[in-house]
This record gives sequence, C-alpha cells and structure tokens, in this order.
Amino acid sequence: MSDKKKTVVVIGGGITGMAAAYYLQKAIREQQLPIECKLIEATHRLGGKVQTVIRDGFVIERGPDSFLARKQSAFRLVREVGLQDQIVHNATGKSYILVNGKLYPIPGGSVMGIPTKIRPFVMTGLFSPIGKLRAAFDFILPPTKVEGDLSLGQFFRRRLGDEVVENLIEPLLSGIYAGDIDQLSLMATFPQFFHVEQKHGSLVLGTKRTTPKQENQKHKKGIFQTLTTGLQSLVDEVEKRLEPGSVLKGIRVDKIERHHTNYRLILSSGDVWEADSIVIATPHQTVPGMLPDYSFFEPFKAIPSTSVATVALAFPENAIEQDIDGTGFVVSRRSDYTITACTWTHKKWPHTAPKGKALLRCYVGRPGDEAIVEQSDDEIVNVAMDDLNKIMRINGRPEFAIVSRWKEAMPQYIVGHKERLEAIKSKMAKQLPGVFLAGSSYEGLGLPDCIDQGEEAVKKVLGYLQVNKQTAIEVN
Repeated sequence: MSDKKKTVVVIGGGITGMAAAYYLQKAIREQQLPIECKLIEATHRLGGKVQTVIRDGFVIERGPDSFLARKQSAFRLVREVGLQDQIVHNATGKSYILVNGKLYPIPGGSVMGIPTKIRPFVMTGLFSPIGKLRAAFDFILPPTKVEGDLSLGQFFRRRLGDEVVENLIEPLLSGIYAGDIDQLSLMATFPQFFHVEQKHGSLVLGTKRTTPKQENQKHKKGIFQTLTTGLQSLVDEVEKRLEPGSVLKGIRVDKIERHHTNYRLILSSGDVWEADSIVIATPHQTVPGMLPDYSFFEPFKAIPSTSVATVALAFPENAIEQDIDGTGFVVSRRSDYTITACTWTHKKWPHTAPKGKALLRCYVGRPGDEAIVEQSDDEIVNVAMDDLNKIMRINGRPEFAIVSRWKEAMPQYIVGHKERLEAIKSKMAKQLPGVFLAGSSYEGLGLPDCIDQGEEAVKKVLGYLQVNKQTAIEVN
C-alpha cells in the first residue's frame, strides 16, 4: 500500500455498518495503516433495528431481542466493548404452536420443525393420523433432484407433506424471516437441510444424525443470548469506540459516481466526499438509487421486503388469570388470528420485567397481510389483546404498551436469491472495484450474520487497498 492516505466510507449505520467501521478502525490503529474510515448514517441514530426502551424497570427490545449463541461473532463484539458480564441465556421452557384456536407444545426432538423423535411426533395432536402417515414418506422418498434453487415450501412439502408444513414448519420458519415459505429460497436460508437430505436420503434421519447431542439434553442452556442492559447498550458501546469525528448522522448519500481511480459520494447536504473504497451496508432497496448508472442493480428493485410490527404489553403478573407454562408461541398461518407470534418475555428473559410484573411481546404483519402495521397504536394493542384473550385470560388493560413498526424492514430471500446476488457481485468486481455490499438484505438476517458481513467487508476492503489500484481499474 502506498503511503498516501486512503479513504474508506461505510454507508449505513446499522449493526453491519457499525461492525465494519469498528473493525476497520481497529485494524488501522493496530497496523498503523494510512487509511481513514468514515461512517455515514441517514437517520439521527446508529444501530438500525437494534433499539431498547427501559421503562419502569422493564427492558423492552423494539427490534431483535437476542442472537444465536453458537454464532460467535456477536459475542466477540460484545466482549470487544466490555459487555460480556451482561450476557444471559434465554430460559428454556415449552414453546407452542397455535392451531385451530388451541396451543399445542412443539413436539420434543423437533429441529426447526423437523421431527427427530418418533414418540412425541406420533403422540401430538398437531396432526391428523393421515398427516402423520404422510410425513413417514420421508423414509422412502428419494433425495430431491433439482437444478439450482427451490422454495422452502416445495422442499419440505415433498418430504413431509402439507400438514406438517402448515402446522409446524411454516410457523417456525416464517417467524424467522417474516416471509412466505413457498417463496423463500431454500439455498439462501436453510441449505443445510438440502445437504442433509442429499447425504442421508431421509430428512428426518439425517437431521437426527447431525443434530448435536446437547440439543437433546433436558437441562441444556438456552440457545439464545442477550444483554441484561438491552441490545441498545451494544450499539452505544461500539459507537463510543468509533474514532472521534468519523461518524456523520442525519445525512444520506444521494449518489455514488465512479471518478478516475476513486469514487465521489454526493451527499444530501450538498457536500461531496471522495473515497477509495466503499462498504454499502444499507437495505437493498436503496442501492439502485445511489448507483443509477449501473443497471445491474435493477434486480434489487424486485426483491420484496415485509413490513412487521411488535407490541410490548406490560402487566401486573396477577392480571394474567389463566397463565400458560411456557415461553411463547407461534401461530399457524391457517389460524384466524392477526398476531403471528407472542413471547412471554418475562419468562424467556426474566431480567426484562420487575418482580411481580409480566411482559408480553406480540408480533403482527406477514406477506399479504401487512395492513395491520399501518393501524394506530391503539388499534394494534386492541387486536393483540383480543387475540391473547382467546388463548389466556388477561384481567384489564396493560399498564403501558410500546408499538414498534418496521416498514419494509424484512428482506425476502426469494427463490434464486444467491444466484442473483452472485451475478451482481461479479459485475461490481469488474465495474465498481472496491465497492462492497453487506447487511441483512444479502447473506443473513440475524445479528451475528450482519456482524459477520461487516467483518468480511473489512477483509475485502483491506485486500483491495493492498493491490495496485491502477491494475484493478485497467482490468475493467
């Protein structure tokens, strides 16, 4: 790398962009690199969907409430900023599926809805005898033959039948992606299930053989982690450690132009920045507008995003007259309910509610049924209360409620997602060298996935800046 200082701009201050800026600035300090890293965020705060409200002793997450413990990048970042003592695992307990107005425990041994134990599957009332018999076809059907991608629904329906998909797999998987499993890409979401089926023939037997033994231990730790201080505290601590003066908020990038050997960023403030490398950590919808001269980003306009909302409801514990032993439930798509899931947050995360209080968090909004997200706070609270009172008796109104709306916030990895993304990245490498994509629109929605992408972007930036830039441009 030449001694002339290079400039890297990270666009987007969600957790992906923050991770990229943090780790890049760390590398610059430790390796004494002649690089300056700036972070620009269009809103007036960093963290994106990571937002915590602390009120009357309650700790309420507006966006994600946790991260998978087995994915190490989130814990690494937590440790980097000194919050490791605040880490807690979720309390384990029964989780339910709401089908036809009744709560059924998720059968023991289920892995993302795939049964790995015969007895709990046979004994559950979730499926009819015919539905259970159809699921047994998994033991005799040959592996799926497919060229390219297929939908989650297509894959699981073939292996296990419609009933198991509708009453168990769909509520669990669509809850993660807020999507339609008959549109979501298998290869971009759960390719491991395809590989298990191809290797073992049976999805059930393959999942059973490949599931770590601790999954079946009765007293295992919860698989999720969060911070007792709220996930917002991670955002706050990372922001404190970003270089003074390196973050610009409340200004968006209107356009990115290729200019000789580098790039010009035209900002909404009228300022123009120059950059040698750029990390775009914004939702996919924003990219074609920033780079209108590059038609290969057009497919991003066709990728849908779902709007969702959460409503947190705080109660005295004794207001819940008919309580349920468990940590929450998801709702079958065939059920006549507006909510799609509910977490009994005070049970799953005991630190989130003061002693003697209860905290419920309901979710609304799914593909094709997003109008509820546009309703008033009172309307959303009323709908949630009506639905909850069909299942459990709650005496009176909540002490307070917090509604959080996330409009077009859940990118849908529809069939062909990986191929589309690879085609775009290939063209970027030739026509926009040194520009990299990262974030929930691309290669994973969860906090660790986003942090991973931020870290990977740093490696790409440093690798790019190490090579002779003139050569890279002449290749184009």
